[in-house]
Amino acid sequence: MDWIVPVPILLLFTFMIILVLKTGSFWNKSSQLLPPGPLCLPLVGNLLIMDQKRPYTTMVKLSKQYGPVFSLQLGLQKMVVLTGYETVKEALVNQADAFAERPFVPVFEEHANGYGISFSHGENWKVMRRFAITTLRNYGMGKRSIEDKIAEECKVLIKKFESYEGKPFETITIMNAAVANIIVSILLGKRFKYEDPTFQRLLQLINENVHLLGSPSVMLYNMFPALGFLFRAHKIILNNRDELHAFITATFLNHLEDLDKNDQRSLIDTFLIQQQEEKKKKNGGYFHKENLKSLMVDLFSAGMETTSATLCWGILLMMKYPEIQKKVQAEIDDIVGPAQPMIEHRIRMPYTDAVVHEVQRFRDIVPTNLPRTTTMDATLKGYFIPKGTHVVPLLTSVLHDESQWEKPHEFYPEHFLDSAGKFVKRDAFMPFSAGRRMCAGENLAKMELFLFFTSLLQRFTFQQPPGTSKEDLDLTRAVGLTTPPMPFHICALPR
Repeated sequence: MDWIVPVPILLLFTFMIILVLKTGSFWNKSSQLLPPGPLCLPLVGNLLIMDQKRPYTTMVKLSKQYGPVFSLQLGLQKMVVLTGYETVKEALVNQADAFAERPFVPVFEEHANGYGISFSHGENWKVMRRFAITTLRNYGMGKRSIEDKIAEECKVLIKKFESYEGKPFETITIMNAAVANIIVSILLGKRFKYEDPTFQRLLQLINENVHLLGSPSVMLYNMFPALGFLFRAHKIILNNRDELHAFITATFLNHLEDLDKNDQRSLIDTFLIQQQEEKKKKNGGYFHKENLKSLMVDLFSAGMETTSATLCWGILLMMKYPEIQKKVQAEIDDIVGPAQPMIEHRIRMPYTDAVVHEVQRFRDIVPTNLPRTTTMDATLKGYFIPKGTHVVPLLTSVLHDESQWEKPHEFYPEHFLDSAGKFVKRDAFMPFSAGRRMCAGENLAKMELFLFFTSLLQRFTFQQPPGTSKEDLDLTRAVGLTTPPMPFHICALPR
């Protein structure tokens, strides 16, 4: 009976070899020029050469060896990595339709089940994205009404900072709450107090999921989903999602009780009214509760995490470079004075605007971007990329492209200023990605970043806690789908 134990192992090994041959067969048989890449090991592919916590750093290094378009394999999943401004622009902008889909990544599929915006596909994605953009605009994105809400939230945030009386405190949690209240006002038609336990729990769930989605454990799970019982992270993600969905379900049930087509208070109201219209037409449609739950999670997460992380980096960098902080404050004093900063001031504040943009560029917080899939055969930089290829448009390589930025690896606001000190737009500035899948809330995020940053710098000078020096400031990025700074403390000294 000694032969019984090795049989399953032999069968598993044979099965995986067949899979390796099968997944590589199209690439191997193609007569066209395929992207080069490092040699792959059986089963694990290029896993052993990857920095699993920060895979984008390995991808940048590989691009220097294999060029701006190269192949990579993690487990059985082949992918093509695109690096540098010209390459990413060619794919996402010039060939937008060909690079418009999302790949079927195990954890993304389980998390969203194909619903919502971020991880959905095909017509469902088109309908939900169109609805989200239209509704966000209707509820004030880019308009004075939402600007007033941001200004009011800035006042609440300032009072919170003042309550510490110049003593050290941790700012990431507070910033998350302030920024989240803006998107919550659109989604739910209300705001939460920062200390509200329900609100804090929602923020905790989102932060944890964003962190885990970029973790080594989830990378391994995506490579070998059949071995999911070995990995705990994806289970936590799904449990957190279920808790978020339960909150959303309870919330929209309350909305159903007093839904009024002529008095729509929030995005949920608009969605539910659209759902009623679909039911009248009896065409099935896309406005069902599963799409609503995933859409809410997508907008809540994207509307809070990225903007909050950028603002935290902004404060940290102002402490690191106090001379830049002083120049920003001088411009605020000159243009705004004691008044409430508003978007209309931005055009007359080129240096402050440049600093906000440089924070986004220097500490690009979605370094790997969300992956794409080709919807058709494509040719890029002379290489053939088959339909259905998993593609990584590496945003960090665009925002630090040495051919586009004078000092790509330094914090240098002059990247966005001309010789006369006027603000200049840069084509290689792509923190919101590009093409068909670029961030739906870009205009809202830009408004939030300017108003929150300017309001805080108007009222406070940010310094390190006593007993620390600039050398103690840690610019290491946290691990995750987005990369906020590591937890840090600040002293907000009233001006």
